[in-house]
Amino acid sequence: MLNPVSKNRNYLLAYFLVWVIVIVVHTFIVNFFYGIDTATSLADALVFNLLFAAIGYNLWYAVRFSFRDKSTLFDVVFNHLLVSVGIIAFWLALSFYVLKILFGADEIYMEFLVTSLPWRAVTGIFYYLFFILFYYLIMYYEDLQERLENEARLQNLVTHAELETLKSQINPHFLFNSLNSVSSLTISNPKKAQEMVIKLSDFLRYSLSHDKNEKTTLREEFENMVRYLDIEKVRFGKRLKFVHDVPGECMDKLIPNMILQPLIENAIKHGVYNSTEEVQIELTCKQEKDFLRIVITNDYDPNAVKKKGEGIGLKNIRKRLQLIYNRIDLLKTTADKTVFKAELLIPNR
Repeated sequence: MLNPVSKNRNYLLAYFLVWVIVIVVHTFIVNFFYGIDTATSLADALVFNLLFAAIGYNLWYAVRFSFRDKSTLFDVVFNHLLVSVGIIAFWLALSFYVLKILFGADEIYMEFLVTSLPWRAVTGIFYYLFFILFYYLIMYYEDLQERLENEARLQNLVTHAELETLKSQINPHFLFNSLNSVSSLTISNPKKAQEMVIKLSDFLRYSLSHDKNEKTTLREEFENMVRYLDIEKVRFGKRLKFVHDVPGECMDKLIPNMILQPLIENAIKHGVYNSTEEVQIELTCKQEKDFLRIVITNDYDPNAVKKKGEGIGLKNIRKRLQLIYNRIDLLKTTADKTVFKAELLIPNR
């Protein structure tokens, strides 16, 4: 796994600038408070800090090695104690050796170098703690991001599976009713039965071809809904009347596929099916600021409707809209005397 400092050019630049600041401060302290000349102070700061900058950069791999899921807290602390003692001892020894080669003839500086080893060791401990805390925070953040991404992928898979399940509930339900009608028409009107089978084939072909796509244009959905109505008109004849007002600006808007057919099916089930008179189903569409508003109304006999709650169609639509748009207020239904209205809101996104 790459060192997080080297993953990003900005991080690498920030790492470099931090050590430049540390070197400047170190040089000032040694020069001003201990009376060492500027050139020697700068060399002292460069050797000690650049060596630890290189060591600290590579500490990432030691931290990654000790960061095991099965490691106990005692193991982690013990490992870091051993590593820190070894690293700080190596750092002090190597720095001392390099500076002795460079300034071994300067007795004043060498005396200062020896007496300053304790506070340099403390500085090394601080550096070590800073690095491991920084790296652990990086690992915690990356682990958290990975878990969030995995949870998001899992949630998408669950949502997709649930959407597919909801969509798959529509076709068998509709197919069952249609095949019952075909069965009846084969005896009473074979020609209409043949016509109904052809239209049913077109309808199912559309459903299967859009099975992998969650959204489609209103135009395609509207055309498929007309196929569905043609099938039902074979079944109900003049009792079913459909009118619509869908402006051209609405036709290219994206909506969930197979979302209109259950609403029309609901209107037929509770309107046309229970009536011996002509029942009008009306569909209107209007583009608003934040929504595409689709309204379906139908006449119905309130005394004939079984009031046992919503059927699978409306529940299905509510659930699909909630999964797709993360909202629960996109389908509203009202019953006013003899008119039932379903109002569908599709967000503009």
